[in-house]
Amino acid sequence: MNFFKKKVIIVTGHTGFKGSWLTLWLTLFGAKVIGISRDLPSRPSLFKILQLEKKITDIRQDIRNLDKLIKIFKKYQPNIVFHLAAQAIVKKSYQDPKETFTTNAIGTLNILEAIRFIKKKCYSVIITSDKSYKNLEIKRGYNEKDILGGTDPYSASKASAELIIQSYIHSFYMKKNNNKFIAIARAGNVIGGGDWSEDRLVPDCIKACSNKKTVKIRNPYSTRPWQHVFEAISGYMSLVINLKSKKKIHGEAFNFGPNLNQNYSVISLLKETKKTWPAIQWIVNNKKKKFKESNLLKLNCGKAKKVLKWSSVLSFNENIKMTMEWYKNYYNSKNLKQMKKFSENQIKEFIKLAKKRSKK
Repeated sequence: MNFFKKKVIIVTGHTGFKGSWLTLWLTLFGAKVIGISRDLPSRPSLFKILQLEKKITDIRQDIRNLDKLIKIFKKYQPNIVFHLAAQAIVKKSYQDPKETFTTNAIGTLNILEAIRFIKKKCYSVIITSDKSYKNLEIKRGYNEKDILGGTDPYSASKASAELIIQSYIHSFYMKKNNNKFIAIARAGNVIGGGDWSEDRLVPDCIKACSNKKTVKIRNPYSTRPWQHVFEAISGYMSLVINLKSKKKIHGEAFNFGPNLNQNYSVISLLKETKKTWPAIQWIVNNKKKKFKESNLLKLNCGKAKKVLKWSSVLSFNENIKMTMEWYKNYYNSKNLKQMKKFSENQIKEFIKLAKKRSKK
């Protein structure tokens, strides 16, 4: 907690699902957050529900505009950068591949270029995706040394971003007098309260249920490394702390996901959500798929556990329960002040649980 107190931290994509939770977490730790996002990505908006615009410097800017991005970095001179801004929907990547590539690849390049204009020591974590790996449908779980790639535009854009990151690190951030340190985070499928993104399983269920409709699912037996958003965020923060104390991890990538035995299918997740929210109903859409998706996706997080001393905290059941409790609370109250407090308490409960389980 003390590590982030009074630090100037730039968070790109701060109005998004993960970005909003990370921003709330950092403000609870006493950080001065500068948020950079193009707009609000969803309605309802978690960013608005958490009333974050009152706690941070909220800048609406497209990361594809390099000149304006450089001006922001020059002005605020951050101690830490978390880069989350992205076009993150696979289906949308087929509909608008140009936006996907320019946002995810060129946008990341612009962040790396803007970091060069920070005059003081700075630590940055750039978030890519578990879909950066070339999907070979392997059961052992991808590790950080596996080949990158992707046939769909989203995966390819993230793999492209990774190549750009490595190029910048080795070209500009490996000199003897270098004072900019960068690490890469690859997270699994993240769920949690406050996500209303399009074409994602849990948000689709919530939106359908709240409108008394049945959700259509595409791939009931596809498996994913489901994890709560708090797990991923704790990984990002752990990475930046270790980046300062262990300079040798500069330029390295780390997976953040559940334990290998916690890869569950879509249908398993749906059945678990129904335990907390019985009204959820679904049917399988048997129409021919319009775009290709991975059937098996698994991450090996042994490196994060060994080097960062990070590991997931929640069981699969706890993950789903915490997520559904947030949504139920929101739809039952819709009181922003109450939801902000409830959200803060969920973070505190997670931290308390993490401390307790780390002692075992």
